[in-house]
Amino acid sequence: MTRKIHRIAALLAGLLAPCLAVAAESAATKTPIVVCYPGGPVNENDANAAMASMLRVVERVGHWPANSLNSVFTAKAAECRQLLADKHPGFMITSLGLFLESQAAHHLIPLVQPRIKGATAERYRVVVQRGKYQTLADLKGKSLGGTVLEEPDFIGKIVFAGKQPLQDFDLKPSRQAIRALRSLDGGELDAVILNEQQYAGLSALPLKNPVDAVFTSEDIPLMGLVADGKATTAEDRARFTQALEGMCTDTEGKKLCELFGVDAFVAADERRIAPMVELWNQGK
Repeated sequence: MTRKIHRIAALLAGLLAPCLAVAAESAATKTPIVVCYPGGPVNENDANAAMASMLRVVERVGHWPANSLNSVFTAKAAECRQLLADKHPGFMITSLGLFLESQAAHHLIPLVQPRIKGATAERYRVVVQRGKYQTLADLKGKSLGGTVLEEPDFIGKIVFAGKQPLQDFDLKPSRQAIRALRSLDGGELDAVILNEQQYAGLSALPLKNPVDAVFTSEDIPLMGLVADGKATTAEDRARFTQALEGMCTDTEGKKLCELFGVDAFVAADERRIAPMVELWNQGK
């Protein structure tokens, strides 16, 4: 499971980041593209290695000069915020949570989403040892672990839709989903919150105790390539969108997409993202 999640994370950081770097070149700026994967298990060296292999494909598909792309990666939400403040990138790869948080300040426009197993959305689940708890409310005062807790505001506002205060839990963020699940299996954690890919990998883990989901979120859009609407042109945005849309049909790009389980990259569906923005802004 760890390897699968690692590959998916590397893909999102590696497939999309090159295109973002191209945008910087098109805009005649040396500003690197910011790539954020908060709470992910991918370290900087792994992400940069994935990016290097993908850069060549993106350059060819998008008809950009070879070796002309650059980017900067972080798996820490705080570092991403600082990079945005310092570098003001025209394009970035971001989680939905960071997109929502930064949209107004950086004039962000969603451009491209990954489609995985036929879907451009995912659901989050809170899992517990079978029979111990029945509902999310039963976990009040209990420990809750998971990698996605790197973005607590996103979990509270979007995943729980503002209906379950995070203050009700003893939060235990983790850099690895498998570590959190082993702690759940051993009774060191009461519950773990998982994204779609992490939940799908449960069957591959040799857990001693079966688990059940006591909470399942509504469909939440996957996020990918976004742009600063004031720092980029419509032409640049359209070009990068088209380049990514052609990635998985390219001879070499298709192999990489298949390896990492991505069906395609498609234009962002703003009709599905808009309700997330409204939910995020509630109570402001």
